[in-house]
Amino acid sequence: MNGAELLLGREALARHGNRTALICGEESVDFADLAARVARAAGAFTALGVRPGDRVLFLMRDTPDFAAAWLGAVHAGAVAVALNDKLSDTELEHAAADSRPSLALVEPEFVHRSLGGVRPMLASAFVDHAASASSTAAFDVAAEAPAFMLYSSGTTGRPKGIVHAHRGFSCLGLAFRCIGVAPGERVFSTSKLFFAYGLEHGLLAALAHGATAVLHPGWPDADAVIELVARHRPAALFSVPTVYRRLLAQPPGRLTPFAAVRRFVAAGERLSKQLVEQWRRALGSELLNLYGMSETFCACMMTPPGASDGMRTGVPLEGVQVELRDASGHVPSAGEPGVLWIRHPAQASGYANLPRETEAQFRDGWFCSRDLFVRDAEGYYVHQGRSDELLKIAGQWVQPGELEAVAVQQSAVAEAACVPVPDADGLERLALFVTARADPAAAQRAAQEACERLLPRHKRPKWVRAVDELPRTATGKVQRFKLREILARELSAKD
Repeated sequence: MNGAELLLGREALARHGNRTALICGEESVDFADLAARVARAAGAFTALGVRPGDRVLFLMRDTPDFAAAWLGAVHAGAVAVALNDKLSDTELEHAAADSRPSLALVEPEFVHRSLGGVRPMLASAFVDHAASASSTAAFDVAAEAPAFMLYSSGTTGRPKGIVHAHRGFSCLGLAFRCIGVAPGERVFSTSKLFFAYGLEHGLLAALAHGATAVLHPGWPDADAVIELVARHRPAALFSVPTVYRRLLAQPPGRLTPFAAVRRFVAAGERLSKQLVEQWRRALGSELLNLYGMSETFCACMMTPPGASDGMRTGVPLEGVQVELRDASGHVPSAGEPGVLWIRHPAQASGYANLPRETEAQFRDGWFCSRDLFVRDAEGYYVHQGRSDELLKIAGQWVQPGELEAVAVQQSAVAEAACVPVPDADGLERLALFVTARADPAAAQRAAQEACERLLPRHKRPKWVRAVDELPRTATGKVQRFKLREILARELSAKD
């Protein structure tokens, strides 16, 4: 089999060949044209000495050229490795050394970035080379052969290379089925294609279902998202809660084009009841929660249309198995939290060059998400936070997400993050950081009063601070250690 062949081979083209596959700016590419470009890109890789199993690194923007080259690497039996241009040079150098690519394609915008000892080829030169290259047939590989790698950068540690096999292409777009995306309809993802969320819903799932993927080369801010929605009228918008929050901050008249969007999906960070209600009031539409991770690549759970309340994460999508396990590995009692284990048909084979981490989280066909969930009376799973974020405060366990949930329910608060910080006696206490919708002082006061009113004493934060924005990694995760540093500096200055 070959993943690229599943999307653009003879059978796929018989169904969708004349449909538009990609739209990017003024460029429109149909399925047949994209398939031809992918086959030539594969020929170009082969001519440049890339062999099946070799890694090909990409530092490119989201364009049809990138899509054709990335799929061309898969078509040739190589392993496509797209990197986030927001990573630091140290992180990029680590990813390059870890993946050991035989070729790296880099756009001019990124030639100043360091890839260590890897010598890049200009992406434009490769595109020119591929334009005159001979087409090659898709390289036939085993279903378990690696097709691509995703580099995940968390809040601590180096990026981990997550290896995905060709079999994962067989179950693309489970969320598309849930929300009813039809062939020929347009979809747009604000998440970039080097993220699992963006790669699936912003490109590969669209190809698998005969839909049209709207690509945007840059990082879309609120203005860009509004312009793209107004211009292309996608049937479904895939984004993150932070973007939806920024859209709600726009004057109401600017959101008029969103009336044409049938489904709004949010993933990548915790969705709140407050945000769901605000979106419904502003647009008259649901924000549907989607849950997945780089290790499963494809989505795992979703709130079906008509079921979103901002609290429920969802139910498992077709073909996905989940289990909750307590610290002893047993199923917790009803209503009690447990760590979510997942068996997914698109699940990664493991972490590159990290056997201990792979053994710890990939067991007997299951993956340990390290996310805590409870299962409610109606069978919906509700995210409770990370199992490795549980803190013992004054001898009692506390989940920081509880404080964050209380804070963001206040109208003055935009976002919240809770971290442990040692007090003057060296004992861990809770610090809550919030960002404001308008007035920072009002947000700080509202969060503090809500925690005093709604939480038991041992769960109340010792410190509440307002910040302009929460520090984040290149993948959008909150850098909690930086929040600890902010308070540590403040406390040190007072001593």
